[in-house]
Amino acid sequence: MRPFIPQRVFDLVPELFATEAEGGYSLIDLRGVGVIIFLIFTVIVGWMAKGILGRSLLSWGEGMVDRMPVVRSIYNGLKQIAETVFAQSETSFDKACLVEYPRKGIWAIAFISTTAKGEINAKIPVNEGIISVFLPTTPNPTSGFLLFVPKSDVIELDMTVEDAAKLVISAGLVYPNSKDPSQPAKIEDKPH
Repeated sequence: MRPFIPQRVFDLVPELFATEAEGGYSLIDLRGVGVIIFLIFTVIVGWMAKGILGRSLLSWGEGMVDRMPVVRSIYNGLKQIAETVFAQSETSFDKACLVEYPRKGIWAIAFISTTAKGEINAKIPVNEGIISVFLPTTPNPTSGFLLFVPKSDVIELDMTVEDAAKLVISAGLVYPNSKDPSQPAKIEDKPH
């Protein structure tokens, strides 16, 4: 760090950086001080960017987006999706699945949350395990329905939660392709 610190700083407080010797001061070689100064500087810059500068830039950018009618709705939907569905935490969805909804013979994509517990599990009159699933709406998957379904009525999918969310958001237009994930699946590629 010595080359980056102006000489006048050393001249102002010589007793911090030097020892008295015959005929003047000699510099002390303190190993690790540069690393400590660098870490403090990085923390201060990060705090300013996240706190003051970062918030003002984000609020300015979101203000600009809020003034654009079509972009506003797309941005807000994608922001909510990023905060909920794609959150990498222990509270995120386990798997994508199919459930018959709103009636038998009609299938909808849902996300498995947890197994039902407590009063919910005790009061539902079935002899098998109940799981809770979140059934998102299209094109805004942040709203939807919480369903408690017997395990035998749920078909788990091999596709990832992200692929299932893309399918729901796109209203079925972006179909995950197991052969080439960069391309949507053709009708022939889907199992019958």
